[in-house]
Amino acid sequence: MTLQVTGHQWWWEITYQDPSPERVLRTANEIHIPTGRPVRLVLNSTDVIHSMWVPNLFGKRDLLPGLQTVIDFQADKPGVYRGQCAEFCGLQHARMGFLVVAEPPEAFDAWRLAQLRAAEAPKEPERQRGEQVFLRSSCIMCHQVRGTPSAGRVGPELTHLATRQFIAAGTLPMNRGNLAGWITDPQSIKPGANMPMTQIPPRDLQDLVSYLEGLR
Repeated sequence: MTLQVTGHQWWWEITYQDPSPERVLRTANEIHIPTGRPVRLVLNSTDVIHSMWVPNLFGKRDLLPGLQTVIDFQADKPGVYRGQCAEFCGLQHARMGFLVVAEPPEAFDAWRLAQLRAAEAPKEPERQRGEQVFLRSSCIMCHQVRGTPSAGRVGPELTHLATRQFIAAGTLPMNRGNLAGWITDPQSIKPGANMPMTQIPPRDLQDLVSYLEGLR
């Protein structure tokens, strides 16, 4: 299995390659793999030198602008393995973490199938309002939610955001309060990050967070 990993200041973009274009999967900061199967990570960077390191799975390997490097590894036991950028890459280098989730092949296949699906249309009134807040906001300039008109490619894809354990590249656990804080004032959490502050009325913010919490 081959995954393309792209380093950004300061997050990780993961693309699951497949000969069929409709089965290519793009996600962020959380790498799911099947146990007992060889995995190849093809690494590059869009900006500066980063370094990928998962101490319990493999050693450090640099991600270089304009040049591909490769990591070959295999996880034999299920588990969640913490990874980190190991090359100073700017102000938020220390907050450029990620997870490798190794799971039995049948669980991995189910995860991948679910991740390939477009986002379900919200049914609850507050989530329906939240979707409209999202589509009217500047969020769509950078983020994609498959199944909606939102098709930005600058930041992480959000189609299944709420299935991830953390936001902001391992900085904050995924929960309602952290989502709201990250949306309204990311610079107080991760100064220098490319995500701007968003001014949004409190009611709209609550609806927007409800919408994002349902992206599973």
